[in-house]
Order: sequence, then C-alpha cells, then structure tokens
Amino acid sequence: MESLVAAQKEVLVRVMESLSVKESQARTLLIHYQWNVDNLFAVYIDRGKDSLFKSAGLSVFDHPSLSKSRKKMACDICMEDDLPSQAMTGMECGHSFCNDCWKEHFTIKINEGQSKRIACMAHKCNAICDVDVVRTLVCAELAEKFDRFLVESYVDDNKLVKWCPSTPHCGNAIRKVRDDGGEVECSCGHQFCFNCLGESHSPCSCLMWKLWTKKCEDESESVTWLTIHTRMCPKCSKPVHKTVGCNLVTCICGQYFCWLCGGATGSAHTWTSISGHDCGRYKEDKVRQTERAKRDSDRYAHYLHQYKSHTDSSKQEDELRKIVREKAALVTLKTKDSAFKTMDWAINGADLLFRSRKILSKSYPFAFYMFGEELFKDEMSDEDREIKKNLFENQQQQLTGNIETLSKILNVSFDEYSSDELKKMRGETRDIGLVVNKVCKLMYECIENDLLGTTQDGINHSISPYRSEGIEKAVEFLC
Repeated sequence: MESLVAAQKEVLVRVMESLSVKESQARTLLIHYQWNVDNLFAVYIDRGKDSLFKSAGLSVFDHPSLSKSRKKMACDICMEDDLPSQAMTGMECGHSFCNDCWKEHFTIKINEGQSKRIACMAHKCNAICDVDVVRTLVCAELAEKFDRFLVESYVDDNKLVKWCPSTPHCGNAIRKVRDDGGEVECSCGHQFCFNCLGESHSPCSCLMWKLWTKKCEDESESVTWLTIHTRMCPKCSKPVHKTVGCNLVTCICGQYFCWLCGGATGSAHTWTSISGHDCGRYKEDKVRQTERAKRDSDRYAHYLHQYKSHTDSSKQEDELRKIVREKAALVTLKTKDSAFKTMDWAINGADLLFRSRKILSKSYPFAFYMFGEELFKDEMSDEDREIKKNLFENQQQQLTGNIETLSKILNVSFDEYSSDELKKMRGETRDIGLVVNKVCKLMYECIENDLLGTTQDGINHSISPYRSEGIEKAVEFLC
C-alpha cells in the first residue's frame, strides 16, 4: 500500500504545483479525470481553470468561512435553529450544515463505497466535499476506511493501473508502461490482457476470446450434437439415434416415425417412400437445418481440436523452460569453454518457443470467428473469405512447422553435449528462432492489415501488438 500511496502522492503534487490548488482539490480533479494528468492539463489549457473546476464539481471561488461572531446558527437538514457556530461546518460551495448531519452523511456514503466523490447535501448541489473535512468529522475507523478507498481509486479509476487478476490474488497493483491496451506480465508471473483482465489471448480480440471461452464452457454444444445426431420421438419425446440407413425409425416405445421430418408414421414402407406419408417442403427445410448444424459442429470441432492440442503443447513447453534453465545452469558450471559461460541463447529460445506456441493456439479461435459468420458475415464475400482463410492457414502451417523444429532442437539433453555439439545447437536455435519471430510478426501484420484492417467492424477487434521480446513487464505496486 505504501508504494501506491507514494505513486498517488507524486501525481497529486504535480497537479498541486501546476495549478496552485490544495491537495483535496487536486485529488477531486484527478479522480474526475481518472488520474489522467495529460487529459486534465489539456482541459485546463483549452477551457481554463473555471471550466476545469466546474466539470469536477469544485467551487471556482472560495466562499467566506462561517462567522464565529454569530452565536446561534440553523441547520437546514435537521432543522435545529439554536446551534453554536462551532457545531456548523461549511463547504467551499458555500453551503453549511451541522456537524452531526455532515457526519451521518459521510458515514453513509463511506459505508456504501462512495468515498471517492461525496457530494454536498444541499438540494441540487453537485459540489464535491473537501476530503480533509470528511476525515475530521468521521470516527478514526471510518477515516481509515475512507483513506483506503481514496488510495484504491488510483487503481480503480486509472486506465493505466489495475489489480493483478491472479488466483490466488498476489496483492499487486500494476501500472502499464505503454498506453496501447496490450498484454502485461505481473511480477508474480501471471500474464493477462490489460483490457479485459482475462488470460493473455492475442491474436484474438477481447470479444473473440470472450465468445470462445463461453462457447467452450457452454453445455449447449452437447445439445447441438443431439440436434444433429438424434430426433425426438413424436410420442414419448425421447431422443432417438439412427444406426441404419433406412429413414423409417422405431422408438423403444414402439412409435414409428420419419427420420427426415420427425413426423409419426405407420410401419409399411419401401426403400423410397413410407406408406401414407409425405415429408414436403417443411422436411426439406429441416434437412437443410440439420446439415447446416452438422457443418457448424464439425467446423467448431476442428478449431477446438487444434486449439486444445497446441494449448496442451504450450503447457509442456512451459515446463520445458524450467528444464532448459536447469540444464543451462549445469553447462555453465562444468564447461571450460568460455563461449558457454552464458547460455542465454537456450533460455531465450525456450521462452520464444513458449510464447509462439501460445500465439499459435490462440490463432485458431481467431480464425474460427474471423472466417465464420457470427462476427463478419456481411464483411466479406464467400470468395474473398476463402482466399483470406487460405492465406491465414498457410501462415499457421508455416508457424507450426517452425515451432515444431524449435521444440525438437531444445528437447535434448544438451547438458551432456560437447562444445562442438553445443555450438551447433546454438546456431540452429538462433537461426530457427529468427524464423519463428519473423513468421509471428508476419501473421500479426496479416491480421491487422489484411484481415481486421479491411473490415468495418475491425476497430472493435483491436489486438495486442506482437513484441519479439515478449509480453510487457508491468511496473508493480506491492500492497
């Protein structure tokens, strides 16, 4: 918490000195502008101090303090009209009420979690109360709670600072260095998307990833399978699975019905027709719907299989990173060759393998939605969609092949290698690493320019940029 307080204080001082305002005023301004100092100063320069203060609920002019010469005063909240001036408190907006009413007002707001912007009690007055006055009038326990809320507002209202969503929670609030809404890594090792706080999912957009995870978790996929492969008996309504080619099926309840349309029939039939039964147009529509559902299910199964396969591989390669580090440490300890006193090339290669495999696994949910009809149905013609799909699949194949090659190079007992064998492995690791990095970069350029960049809705599907050095390490505040 101390580091959060220090970071918050640094920003407060900057605003206080630049605008010549009190700390409570600077805090109210920063909370209103979500701790974005640049935006705050831009409004100040463009519109002036009066407009800046008014937008944040601050009084532009200092109203005179309560006259202590007046012996008795009235509170318009509790209607007490025989109060000493010491029992009254006025805010910068000019409204004054008794301390007991203020205290009750502040207590309610703090307990409701509205500490950041407690407004004046006066009717239609939106002025924000001075935080120093709030601290003075509430009890010590509430004052501590109030201050904690104010400190946490630096995280809750700041688009560049967020709590790490790790489970269990590591207790870190982290600040993003780049304002690009990309992916970050906390000092606890947890990597996540700074926009949606989900796991790192590039090259999927946040919406794609949200839809994909919901689809994977949704039990309706089993319902889809039943829709495709079974029919409901028209008599007992139980699902029936057809195991032979004839379209006349019999339920265990004894009811005969047509597999094509689901209508009840008698038992007499030939290979081409069922006696006294004609499916008609409705059944043809049902067949088309069934075929469409089966095609969609098969398509989903393909992308899901690829996604899961590469996700499983990425978990194994995360373990490989640890193994490579251990082997690299052994090599540096026992080698007499000065060229291998550092094994960064092996460690970097394992890290690249892990990162690129994760990218490859997430590229399949991206392709599922990019070339499907759920998000971009009207954005591409069928011909254009097929061309772009083939282009992207070629890049996926290139990336897959090079990743497998890098994995094969690193999955060896190189801690037992001779110097010559290590030199050969180092060259191969660096060479294939350059290729993997290049293919990843080209895939992202394709997504940003040739795929999402050509759609009208692409602006709503921004993706985290590719970085050859890996996911950005965030600045953390230990709490």
